[in-house]
Amino acid sequence: VFNMSSNLAIKLRAGTQKAHTAAENAGFTKCFLKGVVDRGCFAKFLGNLYFVYSELEAALQQHREHPFIKPLNFPELNRTANLEKDLEFYYGQDWKKQIALLPAAQTYINRIREIAAAEPVLLLAHCYTRYMGDLSGGQMFQKIAQNALKLEGYQGTSFYQFEQIPDKNAFKDKYRQALNALPLDDATADRVVAEANYAFHLNNLAAQDMEGSLIQAIGQVMYNSLIRSHNQGSTEEVKSAKC
Repeated sequence: VFNMSSNLAIKLRAGTQKAHTAAENAGFTKCFLKGVVDRGCFAKFLGNLYFVYSELEAALQQHREHPFIKPLNFPELNRTANLEKDLEFYYGQDWKKQIALLPAAQTYINRIREIAAAEPVLLLAHCYTRYMGDLSGGQMFQKIAQNALKLEGYQGTSFYQFEQIPDKNAFKDKYRQALNALPLDDATADRVVAEANYAFHLNNLAAQDMEGSLIQAIGQVMYNSLIRSHNQGSTEEVKSAKC
């Protein structure tokens, strides 16, 4: 491979548009966007994100010297410690005993383990899908959760708080430039895009796992009325909680 740029961020954005729209139309996400947030469901949701992020961030740490992962190694993105803070807020100090791994999150962490062992470059797809979403639509989710659950400051929403990234748009530009500059051949770039679509799929499964708890909390009739409309989808600026 000659010293060429892969334009990976451009390919990822174009190649995951349909997946974005599907993510925004997940029932749990639609309810959330309408301000319907149940405290117990939200805590359970964060608990499952904790399993996913701790697996992803351990894999990134393991491969931090990998030629394609090193340029995208931004420790300020790490979410595991923030999630621990949130889980302690909702469940108390013994939160680890109280959170339960749902099937979709188990599938997700199995996939992260599989690619970390076989083709670590594909971890970039999961980083893009998760972190870019957290820095984009995640910021809106934080405000919704704060209002709906009447939370003070960042208590219970530290997950969405990037203390070391004051200018999120500038950081996202820097991150995209780093992705675009990676000297990946087209076949590898295509595999990363395919993996990003799979990451969206895994996130949608995680959203579906939450729907039962939400219906229990708010009732089937309320749930049905909230999810009736179909969102046309948007750019990555308005991402679902799941992506």
